[in-house]
Amino acid sequence: MGRSRENQRGLTLVYTGDGKGKTTSALGLALRGIGRGFNVKIFQFIKSPERSYGEQIALKKLGVEMVQLGIGFTWTKTPEEHREALRTGWPRAKEAVMSGEYDLVILDELNNALAISSFPVDDVLPLAEVLELIQSRPKHVHLVITGRNAKDEVKAAADLVSVVEAEKHYYNEGIPAVYGIEF
Repeated sequence: MGRSRENQRGLTLVYTGDGKGKTTSALGLALRGIGRGFNVKIFQFIKSPERSYGEQIALKKLGVEMVQLGIGFTWTKTPEEHREALRTGWPRAKEAVMSGEYDLVILDELNNALAISSFPVDDVLPLAEVLELIQSRPKHVHLVITGRNAKDEVKAAADLVSVVEAEKHYYNEGIPAVYGIEF
């Protein structure tokens, strides 16, 4: 039995912490939402469109667009290049949320982007605008924000905060990123 948008209260969910599984949790919500007829959109703030990701391939088969707004890890490009990616990417994500077209919008790795400290980002990705988006998004829109080092203000504005902690990880045993598991 479906539920109408008019009767739905959108939630803000934050997945943060140093453990593995933040994006995976968000994608699980996307899968559940798709099954319930939600219109879903996903933005990734660090990952680059120059690479291919398993989750992106699967979601495309389901008719869900996953947009990479980033250019890779902060040490792979210049600060100016990262700042430009954030400057152009943030308005695209904000516009999608505010359009009301989507029932669920995932802002993957937004916490990572907000936590960059090796160069300034607040002028191209203002924390105040992120908080305003959380507060003023259309009533029915569920917003999921992932990534390490969530700002206290983002956590305070959220309806749910899950902290994923690593108790054990195969990286520590020298096993690199695994095809089909990490990418």
